[in-house]
Amino acid sequence: MSKPFHLAFPVNDLDAARNFYGSILQCPEGRSSDTWIDFDLYGNQIVAHQVLSAAHPTNGAGAVDGHNVPIPHFGIVLDMASWKALAARLQAANVRFGMEPQVRFAGLPGEQATMFVYDPAGNALEFKAFNDMSLLFAPNP
Repeated sequence: MSKPFHLAFPVNDLDAARNFYGSILQCPEGRSSDTWIDFDLYGNQIVAHQVLSAAHPTNGAGAVDGHNVPIPHFGIVLDMASWKALAARLQAANVRFGMEPQVRFAGLPGEQATMFVYDPAGNALEFKAFNDMSLLFAPNP
């Protein structure tokens, strides 16, 4: 049985975070205060914490399948129908993509639909999906 993860991350504007995570990503809001907000990201607890610094949290990029992906990042693995619906919702909301929705590792055991987006504070999120979820942890051939 899977256990939900917990992730706390910095934001510089709680109202913008509430709009992005609550309205655009449609994550139900849990507890909150004037300095943080809990969100339910597909059964996982993520917590947006207000920080004083507006420093961008991205430290670099890693090469994956010919693309530079933002490091650090976090996200979730969805079923394909949910991933496609989320991609359409993000595009309709004019969310800033770090990597447009696409398929990576085509024809390989790790074939996946993926996209990277940035929240208003500059945090990178990855959303991915597999046609065959049994390949989530498949080793490289």
